[in-house]
Amino acid sequence: MALRGGTRFAVRFEDVFPAGCALVPESMGEVEDYDEKTGRRSPAKDKLTGQRVWQVRVMDLDPELGKRSRETTVKISADYQPVPPTGAPFEAVEFDGMTVTPYVSNNNRMAYSLRATGLRAPAGVAKKAAV
Repeated sequence: MALRGGTRFAVRFEDVFPAGCALVPESMGEVEDYDEKTGRRSPAKDKLTGQRVWQVRVMDLDPELGKRSRETTVKISADYQPVPPTGAPFEAVEFDGMTVTPYVSNNNRMAYSLRATGLRAPAGVAKKAAV
């Protein structure tokens, strides 16, 4: 089986963030493409869905990370900017429709990009709010 560059693999949120994750305050923003010929920026579009692309920084809450970096970026493909559940600083969230795209970075190391189709309050938090 041959894999093409940019192949996205479906993953479960729990497999990527086993201890959950929290939004970094004020980190949500639209991704922009840059055209070198014209020097203009334009809203990025997902190559598979055609939807706009947003990105958010999150802190991985996994205690096994030790001193390694906990911050990562997740890109979200959606027609409109996703809205955090409460807007509180460092609020816990979960992502729907997660995929991972492995690639070789500029320094020849294995890296990956995380994508999702949406974000929401963690299932446990939603259940407590309904009670």
